[in-house]
Amino acid sequence: MQPTPDFDKSGGLLPAIAQDIDTKQVLMLAWMNREAYEETLRTHRAVYFSRSRNRLWRKGEESGNVQEVHAVYLDCDADTILLEVRQIGGAACHEGFASCFFRRITPDGCEVIGERLFDPAMVYKK
Repeated sequence: MQPTPDFDKSGGLLPAIAQDIDTKQVLMLAWMNREAYEETLRTHRAVYFSRSRNRLWRKGEESGNVQEVHAVYLDCDADTILLEVRQIGGAACHEGFASCFFRRITPDGCEVIGERLFDPAMVYKK
């Protein structure tokens, strides 16, 4: 029997962590519902559920920065998903950084780490 994510445990959405397959850097955290999970498994491209848009969000549909999924893991409680991905286009973050975790908290406040790879205003024109 293959373990499956327990989407019923938390109202249908589970956290999904995307990690770079080569560097092991955590790129982002997003949410998946059952439909996003199944499409991700079927297509080997990361698909998430956008809570703000209330719909499926195929990573890279606006920016072109897609995630090829190479492995999928479930935690011991089957309520968190880990995706090992190859980030195509360089940036996982909508603010133009390789990782959404580009701010390091310090005793004096916060510092930006990493380099911005694209200008969001140019990519997400509306």
